[in-house]
Amino acid sequence: MSKAFAKSLSQLNKALVRRLKALVVVTRAQPPAPARPTTWSDALPSPSGGGGGVAVCKVEGGLLRSSSAFPYFMLVALEGGGLARALLLLLLYPALRLLGHDTAVRAMAVVTFLGLRKDAAAFRAGRASLPRLLLEDVSAEVFDAAVAPPRRRCVCVSAMPRAMVQPFLAEYLGVDAVVAPEVREFGGYYLGVMEDESEVLRRLDVDKVIAGDKKGGGCGVFGVAGLGSSFDQLFQNHCKEVYAPTESARRRWHALPRRRYPRPLIFHDGRIAFRPTPGATLAMFMWVPLGVALAVARVATFLALPFSLSVPLLAALGMHSRVIANPASASKSLFACNHRSLLDPLYVAAAAGRKDLAAATYSISRLSEALSPIPTFRLTRDRAADRAAMHARLRSCGGLVVCPEGTTCREPYLLRFSPLFAELGHDVAPVALHSSVGMFHGTTAAGWKALDPLFLLMNPTPAYIVHFLDTVDVECGGPEAARAVANELQRRIAEALGYTCTGLTRKDKYLMLAGNEGIVDVSHGGGGAKKRTTCAT
Repeated sequence: MSKAFAKSLSQLNKALVRRLKALVVVTRAQPPAPARPTTWSDALPSPSGGGGGVAVCKVEGGLLRSSSAFPYFMLVALEGGGLARALLLLLLYPALRLLGHDTAVRAMAVVTFLGLRKDAAAFRAGRASLPRLLLEDVSAEVFDAAVAPPRRRCVCVSAMPRAMVQPFLAEYLGVDAVVAPEVREFGGYYLGVMEDESEVLRRLDVDKVIAGDKKGGGCGVFGVAGLGSSFDQLFQNHCKEVYAPTESARRRWHALPRRRYPRPLIFHDGRIAFRPTPGATLAMFMWVPLGVALAVARVATFLALPFSLSVPLLAALGMHSRVIANPASASKSLFACNHRSLLDPLYVAAAAGRKDLAAATYSISRLSEALSPIPTFRLTRDRAADRAAMHARLRSCGGLVVCPEGTTCREPYLLRFSPLFAELGHDVAPVALHSSVGMFHGTTAAGWKALDPLFLLMNPTPAYIVHFLDTVDVECGGPEAARAVANELQRRIAEALGYTCTGLTRKDKYLMLAGNEGIVDVSHGGGGAKKRTTCAT
C-alpha cells in the first residue's frame, strides 16, 4: 500500500469520526421527545371485561389471521378482471414479497382495479365473493376482544380499498365504522390509485369516528394493531393501549366458527371455490387445460352411455357420488329436491336408474339444455302455465324432477320451497342433495350461465350425496295444504342434511348478488332476451 493512499485513508477516517461526534452532540442537545401515552402490549384484553369503551382494530394481521392480503386481491382480480389480470398479479408476486405490506397493497390495488368499471357486474361478483373468504379468516380471539357485541363500539382500520372491506365489515360483522382508502375513479372507471393516509384522515372526522355519539368516547379506547404501519398515527393519538400481535401469535389463533357469525353467510357469488393463495392459484392455472379436456370427456360419457355404464366410468374420471337408496321412493313419478347445481336432476335420475325422468328448469342456457341426457322443459314463473306444463309432462313422461327452491344455494341452508309442485296432486318423493367442489363453483348469479356445466365438470373431484327420503302423501286441499306440504318437505330435507331452513327466496338472492330482482339474460348460450322474473309463492 503506498504512503499517499494510506495518508488519504487516514484523513477520511478522521473526518468521519469528527462528523459522528458532532452528530452525537447535536442529538444530546435536543430536548427529549414527550412520552407517548400509548402502551404497546403483547396480550389481548380479556373478552369478559367491561361492557364499554371503543376498540380500534386493524383488519390485516389484526382481525384477520392471514399474514398476507394477496388472496383477497387475487380473488377480485379473478372474478372482476379475468384470467389475464389474475395471471399478471401472480407473476408479480415475487416482486411483491420484496415490498413492505403497505407498498405491496398499493401495487396490488393498481393491478386489480385499474380499468375496472365501478358498477360492472363482474366487479359485483368480486365483491360478492370476498365476504366468504374474509369470514373464514377472522380470528375468534380478536373478534371476542374487539368486535363481538354488545361490549363496545368497534372501528376497523384497513390499508386495503374500502370497496373490498366495507361490505364484509359493516354487513357481516356489524362494525360501527370503517377507516379505509378509496380507489380513485374517473368516468365510472377505477384508476387503481388509492388515497394516501393523510387524505383519508382529513376526509374523516376521526374524533367523531372513534367516539360515535358518545361525548369523550375516546377515554376507554384500546387498539389491535396488524400488518404494516398505515394509520399508526390513529392508534398513537387515540388508544391508551394497543395489542400488537406477533406472527407466532397469529398462528395460534383459531378461525371464527360459522355458528358465531353475527350475520349468517347464505349467499355468495363467483366461480372460485378455494382460497387463492399464490401456490393454489398457480395450481389452478396449471390445471385449467387438463380440466377442460376432462370436462369434455365427462360430458361425452354422460351423453353416449346409459346410466349403468356412465356412472362407474364417471367415478373413474373423478366424479364421486354416494346414494342412500329408498326403493319405494325411487319408483315414484314426482321428485322434489333441494337445488345445489344444474346437475341435480341428472344425479337424481342416475341414482334412481331412470332415464324417463324429465327436469323442470329455469334460466339455464340453451347449451345446457342441449347437453342434458334427460328431457328438460322451461318454467315461465306463470303459475297457471307452469302447473299445466308440469301436469302434461307427468302424463307424457315417466316422472318429473323439480327444485322448489327456484335457485341454487351453496351454503348449508335451504331457501323457501315453492308449493307449486304440491298442487299437482301426486305423492312426492323428497330427495336430499349435498354437493362439494374443490376448485370452481358451477353456479353463478351475475356471470354467464352457459359456462356453468363447464366450470362444474372442470373440478378435479366433484362429489354428490343423493338421499331418497320417505314419500310424502299429497292430498288436494287447496293452497294452504300445498304450502304445508312444501314446508314439511323443506323440514325433512334440512333434517336429513343437517342444513338450516330459511324463508329467503330467489328474489332475495339476486337482489343481494346481482343488484336486481332476478333479471336473467338467457341470450348467453343461445336465443332469448332479458326477462324480468318474480318468485313463486
